[in-house]
Amino acid sequence: MSNMVREHGEIIDRDTRALISKRYRTVTKVINRDFWNSTSETLHSLYVGSYGRNTAINTSDIDILIELPNSLFDHYNNLSGNTQSKLLQSVRNAILNTYPRSDVRADGQVVKIHFSDSMYFEIVPAFKRQDGSYMYPDSNMGGHWNSTNPKAEQDAMAKKNRESNGLLYDTCRHIRYIRDTFFSSYHLSGIVVDSFVYAAIGNWQWLNNGETSSYPSGTYEEVLLRYYECHDICSGYDIVAPGSNDIVSTSSSYECLKKVLYTMVQ
Repeated sequence: MSNMVREHGEIIDRDTRALISKRYRTVTKVINRDFWNSTSETLHSLYVGSYGRNTAINTSDIDILIELPNSLFDHYNNLSGNTQSKLLQSVRNAILNTYPRSDVRADGQVVKIHFSDSMYFEIVPAFKRQDGSYMYPDSNMGGHWNSTNPKAEQDAMAKKNRESNGLLYDTCRHIRYIRDTFFSSYHLSGIVVDSFVYAAIGNWQWLNNGETSSYPSGTYEEVLLRYYECHDICSGYDIVAPGSNDIVSTSSSYECLKKVLYTMVQ
């Protein structure tokens, strides 16, 4: 397979998407039943992470943000000890009632479900703010609350993808493919991939039918590499997430990103 970006490459197949949807609805119903007294399979939840930003591939984890009633925030926030851990454990116990044979564990900021077919779900319980952002628990370092705005990120990514005729999503997916195929022992987070490509893509886009590029093959991949080098990402340069403008640390991802980009231009 070519190391250069392919149009409509690395797209998750239909059967896998159907299975993801089925499990998404089941998990959503479980949380709604226990925390909202509802049987809805769709309310109070949304895909986030790579899948929510439409940049996931077959090997990607599936991230789901589950909105909880705001009254529960006051309840857990007023408890003693690591209240964030207690909230994650409550969500874990609810999921275990439906998936007793799966590996379900609370881990830092999420509840992870490892299915027997090697598909991973990561559930993020969160509380919605008036501005559309969410507060979610982080049980590390004694426990605290973090903020995220996934809808703003998804909207910004979708807009840039339309402007690039699909090149943004294709590039993000291809970087994940190279990461998982050649550098799986290294860490490269999905939000670093998407934030980097969003910033580096500039005005590049897939050509429309019948159009011919004046640039040699591989020029676009070289542009991505030059952006990486010119912005000193390996020297601790942090980037911002699309739409939300949250700071995205590259400290644990820059080495793998560099290897992937060099592979793309070889």
